[in-house]
Amino acid sequence: MKIVRSLKKHIKKDLSTKMVLIGGPRQVGKTTLAKSFLTNAEQYLNWDDLTDRSILKSHQINSELKTIVLDEIHKYARWRTLAKGLYDKYSKKLKILITGSAKLDHFRKGGDSLFGRFFYYRLHPFTLAELDSEYSVKTVNRLIDYGGFPEPYIKADKVFHKRWQRERLSRVVYQDLNDLSQIKEISLIELLVDALPFRVGSLLSIKSLREDLEVSPNTVSNWINLLEKVYYCYRIGPFGPPKIRSIKKANKLYLWDWSEIEDKGARLENFIASHLLKYCHYMEDTKGDKMELRYLRDVDGREIDFVVLKNKKPLFAVESKSGESSISKSIYYYRERTKIPLFYQVHFGQKSYVDRNIKVLPFRKFCKLEKIP
Repeated sequence: MKIVRSLKKHIKKDLSTKMVLIGGPRQVGKTTLAKSFLTNAEQYLNWDDLTDRSILKSHQINSELKTIVLDEIHKYARWRTLAKGLYDKYSKKLKILITGSAKLDHFRKGGDSLFGRFFYYRLHPFTLAELDSEYSVKTVNRLIDYGGFPEPYIKADKVFHKRWQRERLSRVVYQDLNDLSQIKEISLIELLVDALPFRVGSLLSIKSLREDLEVSPNTVSNWINLLEKVYYCYRIGPFGPPKIRSIKKANKLYLWDWSEIEDKGARLENFIASHLLKYCHYMEDTKGDKMELRYLRDVDGREIDFVVLKNKKPLFAVESKSGESSISKSIYYYRERTKIPLFYQVHFGQKSYVDRNIKVLPFRKFCKLEKIP
């Protein structure tokens, strides 16, 4: 199954003028994407390989290779200096592509030594548009069941999927987190990882997690920050339009691998959230727009699951439904009281219709209409 990633054409263009950094979750396909730009094995250097490591530390790069991939070099304490030196020395001859499973945008913020020398991309799990130009129900269901990570999606085997998930979570907790911070209470982190799938889609209560884990609120917050940095989960904040007594602080949490979530409604909501987050990151990384994914909820509990903002202005709002239910009363309420130009109610049935500029349609048709990459 040959799948062309939506970022590939943009990366190819940028490599002619800058270094390119690709971040993203473990096992999401960064190395496969990077190697698609290469013609021979010598162009690929991995920090975890001792021979490659000695080549990198000594700067003994063959500039005649034309393109090189440097994988996992963020594990080297001085990787920014290394990347800067290679770029300054070889940029006219060599295209440099850097990948990393821990969050590269965390490591790259440690100084301005790379400023002006690179573009950064975030690689997401497979989404509908990447897999199926027909936007079929069959592909949607396969994504929901097996997630968007390449191996389990392609194999589509339930036993393999469960074993793969267990191994990936183990590596995220025991390896990727250690790249960022030395955590002594690793067993409590495991308990937190076990608990988070049951919090998906709800307002995230640090107090509740603190009580369950018997640690301080600051510790819980710090651990969730770390899990975000290694692409295990992500949070979205509230949208507070004028004249609405909206919630201002509480976040909602979602997982990069929505297939971990047992509850059907929460999994479908996370599935939609991940497509929208990818849309926001795609627009930021390829076009430079400031994009935000938020939710809208007032103090009386009226809620819209998602609001997408571009340069601080709302583009559209999305309410997630598992079936073909009637239009949410919250949509009518906020349609009259906010400047959000377009409301969608997205579901996993078949019906499509419009009511007073509110579009109700299947998820696959929404992706095609809004060109979710």
